[in-house]
Amino acid sequence: MNYNETLGYLHSRLPMFHRIGPAAYKANLDNSLALSHYLGKPETNFRSIHIAGTNGKGSVSNMIASVLQQQGYKTGLATSPHLKDFRERIRINGKMIPKHEVSDFVSKHRQFIDRIQPSFFELTIALTFDFFACEKVDVAVIETGLGGRLDSTNIIKPEVSVITNIGMDHMNLLGDTLEKIAGEKAGIIKASTPVVIGRSQPEIFHVFERKANELNAPIYKANDLFKPESARYFENAGRPFQEMQFSRSNGSMFTLQTDLLGKYQLENMASVLATFEILSQSGHFAVSELSILEGLSKVNLNTGFKGRWFQLGKCPSIICDTGHNADGIRMVVSQLKQIKFKSLRMVFGMVDDKDIEGILSLLPSDAVYYFCKPNVPRGLDQNILASEAARFALHGRVFESVKKAFVRAKKEAAQDDLILVGGSTFVVAEVLK
Repeated sequence: MNYNETLGYLHSRLPMFHRIGPAAYKANLDNSLALSHYLGKPETNFRSIHIAGTNGKGSVSNMIASVLQQQGYKTGLATSPHLKDFRERIRINGKMIPKHEVSDFVSKHRQFIDRIQPSFFELTIALTFDFFACEKVDVAVIETGLGGRLDSTNIIKPEVSVITNIGMDHMNLLGDTLEKIAGEKAGIIKASTPVVIGRSQPEIFHVFERKANELNAPIYKANDLFKPESARYFENAGRPFQEMQFSRSNGSMFTLQTDLLGKYQLENMASVLATFEILSQSGHFAVSELSILEGLSKVNLNTGFKGRWFQLGKCPSIICDTGHNADGIRMVVSQLKQIKFKSLRMVFGMVDDKDIEGILSLLPSDAVYYFCKPNVPRGLDQNILASEAARFALHGRVFESVKKAFVRAKKEAAQDDLILVGGSTFVVAEVLK
């Protein structure tokens, strides 16, 4: 099979959560362990860092990978979902896995794959670990797909675990309270392995603390090590940046610049800085302050990261953001308050298994909406979305595709308007080039 035929096989034969939803979710590690054993336990051949959380884990993963890459480590990066190309999920030093590696892997192991019928994600992680092992990466940054305890990635033994935050998402699979969801995410904590907790959420910290104590795992709050103080937007040679300041536990200030925009990245950045502080203390990784500063200043360049408060154009300003649950949308709306514009135009679509009312209740009522349906089976019908939105005084027109909505928004926008594209990863994927 060539690459396109291989993708067709994967999509048609293996259930894919991000397209069909909960029906693709396997609530155990059986297939992941079977694939690992069959492939010779490739995940034991490289060091790793494991990231979980409701939001921010993609940003944190890319930031950590960028710094390690800047230091000179051959760095694997596993993230999900992809936006345009399946190979975005599997990178080494920012470069996507070659197409022939994907098709060769599936062709070589197809008999075993057909026998155990893994999910799309289970097979993707097996391919990822096998590729990283064959390429002899020094370290791999591994983002969980869903949850933590039963996530396919949770067969690794990392140098450090990071849990960014806990919000209400995938409640039908992970639990209907923050405490239950935190319990699932806490499943990535490993024996005698340090864990960094990102957001300060006192009401659920005991969940992580209890798990860490059971496993004799040192636990750290990111904000105790690097407390966010401020973020300032600026441009350098036409490129947008943020300057961020943190107060350290020793009383000193730490200042950096990053090409990741959105004030909400302050929280994610604190997790990253705390992670490197812990790794430095352990002596397992030598990462200089210069590599941290340089790596964080060019995350997009080093890793190819896109989608979080990502600028697509100017005059009018066009921003896309993949925030797709109540917590993520809340961050996006908060960021909007930091920006000056004449009119806000929102190209907005969702998938049908999200907290629709919870998300719509957060959106600004003074925006012009272009409601659309992302081109996936889970896509929420644009007419249903518009009808639900009207209950929250959100008004606009409906479009049968993201592309048509985006084209109309650009046509109607004035030079000093802001067009925001979001509501779903799939909506953002359809406007990226």
